[in-house]
Amino acid sequence: MSVAFTKEESAEAASETLLPDRPVSSHPNLVTEAGLKALELQLRQAQDAYEEAQKIEDVNERRRQGAVPLRDARYFAARVRMAQVVPDPQTAEAVAFGSTVTFSRGDGRVQTFRIVGEDEADPKAGTISFVSPVARSLMGKAVGDAVRTSNQEIEIIAIR
Repeated sequence: MSVAFTKEESAEAASETLLPDRPVSSHPNLVTEAGLKALELQLRQAQDAYEEAQKIEDVNERRRQGAVPLRDARYFAARVRMAQVVPDPQTAEAVAFGSTVTFSRGDGRVQTFRIVGEDEADPKAGTISFVSPVARSLMGKAVGDAVRTSNQEIEIIAIR
C-alpha cells in the first residue's frame, strides 16, 4: 500500500525511518588493536540501542527510535568485517601506521599525532587518519626529514 493512502503520521514516520547508509570509505580499513576493539564496542552499542527500540509498542515511534541504531549497526558491522589490524611498528626509524610523530610547522607550532585508522582518528585527542594529507606526507620519512603540506613545511622531530 502506498504511503499516500495511510495516515499523515505514517508518511512522516516512513521518511524518518528510511535513512541512507553511512558512507564507507574506499580506502582499506586499517586499524590498530584498540581501533578494532572500539569498532566492535560501537557495533554492540548500536545493536543494543536497536534492540531497545524494538520494545516500544507504538510502531511509528519504534521505527523512529530504531532508524539511527539500525543504520549505525550496518555501518559498524561492515567496518568490523573489513578491518585489517596492523601491529604497532617495531622500529621508530621511519613513520609508519601506528607511529606517534612529533613535528614542527613552519609557523613555529610543534604538534604530536599518532597515525591510526579512519574510524579511530580524532585530532583533538592526538590521532590522525593514515589517509589524511599530513599523515600521507609523513609516511616513510625519518627524524630530520622535512615535507611540504598545506602550503607549509613540516619537519619531523621525533618518532615513537
